[in-house]
Amino acid sequence: MNKPTPSAALRVTESDICIVGNGAIAKTAALGLAQAGLSVTLLVPPAPPARAPAADPGWDARVYALNHTAFHLLSSLKVWDALDHARVAPVDAMIVHGDGPQAGGLSFDSYGAHANTLTWILEDRNLNQALDAALRFAQNVKMVSGRAIGLLRAADSATVTLDDGGSIKAALVVGADGAQSWVRGQCDIGLDYRSYNQSAVVSNFACELPHHGAAYQWFTGAEGIVALLPLPGNQVSLVWSAPEQLADTLRAESAQQIADRLALYAREKLGALTPLQPELVRDFPLRLMRPHAMTAPRVALIGDAAHVVHPLAGHGMNLGFGDVAQLIKTLSEREPQRSVGDERVLARYARARKEDVLLMQLTTDGLARLFETDIEPLRVVRNFGLNLLDKLPVLKRRLISHAMGK
Repeated sequence: MNKPTPSAALRVTESDICIVGNGAIAKTAALGLAQAGLSVTLLVPPAPPARAPAADPGWDARVYALNHTAFHLLSSLKVWDALDHARVAPVDAMIVHGDGPQAGGLSFDSYGAHANTLTWILEDRNLNQALDAALRFAQNVKMVSGRAIGLLRAADSATVTLDDGGSIKAALVVGADGAQSWVRGQCDIGLDYRSYNQSAVVSNFACELPHHGAAYQWFTGAEGIVALLPLPGNQVSLVWSAPEQLADTLRAESAQQIADRLALYAREKLGALTPLQPELVRDFPLRLMRPHAMTAPRVALIGDAAHVVHPLAGHGMNLGFGDVAQLIKTLSEREPQRSVGDERVLARYARARKEDVLLMQLTTDGLARLFETDIEPLRVVRNFGLNLLDKLPVLKRRLISHAMGK
């Protein structure tokens, strides 16, 4: 059984790949690369003191809308079947509303997309518990608990030094350590950064009327973007991308006060909303982060370490799973004489991900900019665009197919 080992007890750990990170993307990469026949060391931060689990942890405020790329990857790793499926909600339709008196609209459904479902909504906790269970028994994965303080790259390997004197030597270091990536910082990779001056406010609610597996999104103009994602039963998860001034107000309000605000948008479709956990309202800042490269000598970046996008399409996590799937494919298909950290191999990975990542960055950034501008002529144009797109089935199918990762 795999348990994190203090690095000093090992002194020097050697493997094909060292993954730095402790989130779902890092764990999925460790499982996938190990199943591809590579030895993997997963470097995780020291665990906080253990706390007794809550009798009823309730619904996690952080949820993901996973597309078909994520589904197929997690299924191939035997993780999908290990999820608590009573807490997973398939999305059968997406309904987008424009803003203003002449609001446009756009809708997708699984029938029109020729699929059983569009996406799946699941909690961060549910996903990580399934990944942790798989890692405990994974072959070729060694987990090391420690904090990285240095990265030394040589012609044939890279060495991560740790604060307790231990080190990890590998042919490739994978940075899966989030938006503020330490690995990326060690490689002097440039970064384009822009704040959206918004925060995503998240919470969960019971709804009076059934949601029928539909995800709703309202582009409100001055109040940002409101999304209600289906949870199992008559329950929904809120992601409100709110301008900072409004976000400050929402932070000070109770979940019930936020539910009262949401009635303006949701009452007609979902009826009255009731907080599932009145005290559980979270928020996090929204920003666009575009590193100038996804690789460096002996280093590859995945997940938020490689790109951070606006969450309006819910695809930040899906981009990360796309990175993992492509990295596994690229390393598995390399020539026998080439190391996993070979410069040409890493260049293939970066090229393969460039189009998908750039398209998602441009799409989410463009939509965020377009719908945050509260000017009447622009409002008319964007609502006309939503209505026009809704009447073009071929273009609409291509758009949803890309979003689904098919």
